[in-house]
Amino acid sequence: MRLEHKVAVVTGAGSGMGKAIATLYAQEGAKVVVSDINEGTAQAVVDDIKASGGEAIVVVANVAQEDDIQRLIDTAVSTYGTVDILVNNAGIMDGMEPAGEITDELWDRIFAINTTSVMRATRKVLPIFLEKQKGVIVNVASAGGLFGGRAGAAYTASKHAVVGFTKNTGYMYAPQGIRCNAIAPGGVETNISASMKSFSPFGGGRQQLGMAINPRLGKSEEIAQVALFLGSDESSFVNGTVVTADAGWTSY
Repeated sequence: MRLEHKVAVVTGAGSGMGKAIATLYAQEGAKVVVSDINEGTAQAVVDDIKASGGEAIVVVANVAQEDDIQRLIDTAVSTYGTVDILVNNAGIMDGMEPAGEITDELWDRIFAINTTSVMRATRKVLPIFLEKQKGVIVNVASAGGLFGGRAGAAYTASKHAVVGFTKNTGYMYAPQGIRCNAIAPGGVETNISASMKSFSPFGGGRQQLGMAINPRLGKSEEIAQVALFLGSDESSFVNGTVVTADAGWTSY
């Protein structure tokens, strides 16, 4: 029970990596706030957790909305008394668009969900963490946040921003017992492609060149194991950094 007596908030927890993280956290003893924009999928995750003897609640939230993030964290505190771990997992893909094909609407939407939500949720939990001089933030970045050809320009820029924000936050608040790390998954079998509203043949073709050297796709459960390590005290000396989980894809 590596997370016993901990309260964890996981965004985008209705499916994919978020679902796997929420489920594993609950198995390890955490009380989990399962947040997603889709109430039905989030409720299904909570039902499964409870059926296995865990404890969890649903908070429906669109992380692109500041009011929803405020309500998410406030509900966690009013229900369980505090927050110990924040997992910023919610995210969407672009359509592989290079710079010349990006619209303002696409850029703003990608950044609102992938980047601004991470800042806002972090900003919201920091007073809680500062009061008790302890807290953990786990951000789900991407191999696209480390390299240039894993997605379109908007997604790539948004995840690079998450990496920079993670490093800055980890460094700034280290003396206060707060840790902030990111995971950079490679290709993982999730439904994130369903968030793609368009597709650029040119950008997709360029991106596809790198897929040829990808050893394999990962499972959400494999990313959850990394999130468990980063969320637990086992990683007490790990802060302000990015853990790449991609079967060696980016080592080439």
